Amino acid sequence: MKVLKIDHIGIAVKSIEEAKNLYSGLLGLKHEGSETVAEQKVTTAFFPVGDTEVELLESTSPDGPIAKYIEKKGEGIQHIAFRVENIEEALAELKAKGVQLIDEKPRRGAGGAKIAFLHPKSTFGVLIELCEKEE
Repeated sequence: MKVLKIDHIGIAVKSIEEAKNLYSGLLGLKHEGSETVAEQKVTTAFFPVGDTEVELLESTSPDGPIAKYIEKKGEGIQHIAFRVENIEEALAELKAKGVQLIDEKPRRGAGGAKIAFLHPKSTFGVLIELCEKEE
């Protein structure tokens, strides 16, 4: 498996509009746009920082994974995403090494990326996302 970089850090928020005040207003980061991913019941907003991004995540449904995360843990860092060269190979390698996968196969994420999550029980309590993007 080849990890290329930290792609983004996902932050669960109750309101992207309110959180923009911090990331754009106070920190001066440029908002690169928002996208709703209906299958994941989430709206995302990206703020580039150098070669990586901050991704704000707002639930579109009370039963969505982000709403459940905020209910349980509050707002804050929800995941760290690593960009990999070949997500299918990475998942197969990690599974063979005994890592518990949330996603056995990649699914579609924001920006058309292929994404998959590793279970925090196998990653010292950190939800790790693997992503592969067309450049």
